[in-house]
Amino acid sequence: MTPLPLHTEQPGVITIAEESTSWPAVSRPVYAGGLGFSYKWNMGWMHDMLEYAREDPVHRRWHHRRITFSMLYAFTEHFILPFSHDEVVYGKGSMLSKMPGDEWQQHATLRTLYGYMYGHPGKKLMFMGGEFGQRREWNHDASLDWHLLDHRIHQALCRWVRDLNHIYQRERSLHEVDFEEWGFRWIECEDAENSVVSMVRRARDPRDFTVMVANFTPVPRPGYRLGVPDGGEYRELLNSDSDVYGGSNVGNGGGVHAEARPMHGFDHSVSLIVPPLGFVLLKR
Repeated sequence: MTPLPLHTEQPGVITIAEESTSWPAVSRPVYAGGLGFSYKWNMGWMHDMLEYAREDPVHRRWHHRRITFSMLYAFTEHFILPFSHDEVVYGKGSMLSKMPGDEWQQHATLRTLYGYMYGHPGKKLMFMGGEFGQRREWNHDASLDWHLLDHRIHQALCRWVRDLNHIYQRERSLHEVDFEEWGFRWIECEDAENSVVSMVRRARDPRDFTVMVANFTPVPRPGYRLGVPDGGEYRELLNSDSDVYGGSNVGNGGGVHAEARPMHGFDHSVSLIVPPLGFVLLKR
């Protein structure tokens, strides 16, 4: 008797390959010539983003390709974007300690990095301790440093991750179309000089979309113009530079208005303030 595939025998089971090579079709069905896993870790994205985030902001313009390269292969597998256990042990430092600059810059960069992860196509995986900014490496012989949550800046980072999770769950555009190209479009991916990237994510209903922009320098970008799919008012769903997340409160007063001014291949555009080391999520 031929055994049934695991997914048939146990509906709802998820199988994930922690696979670090370019072996093809890991997450394609067995009947289509694949290995049959539900998801594959996107190790390339993880390494590129961590190498990029480690750079001093003044040098990031020279490493801009590390942010954008993943989109050349993002739809070849059902990817998970991991910040994994292997990256916070063996002398590699914690997620927070990888970020350059003073304490404020470290937290701001980490918030923006997490925001970009939640906006990028693919499912999300964050190893424990990263959500509140543990400073030391993970140690399997000790508990996490929960006492850090006595400090406001760590509480603020934890609140940011909590709110990212809530928005990710609520906004269909952030999770419904992760593995097909029509769920994603760059707005501007070539602004290496300012180290800013922006994109549109769409739900199955293409009228349901979000716009996001990430600034990986500590320089605010006032009057930054982006093309958007439609006219009207755009509400600021998230701003990582809000005071409640430990930021400097540079923002757009809750939203911006789209003008009939073509840009980036769209018929409308918005002018916004992109906060320093900040991530902004907008919805029409």
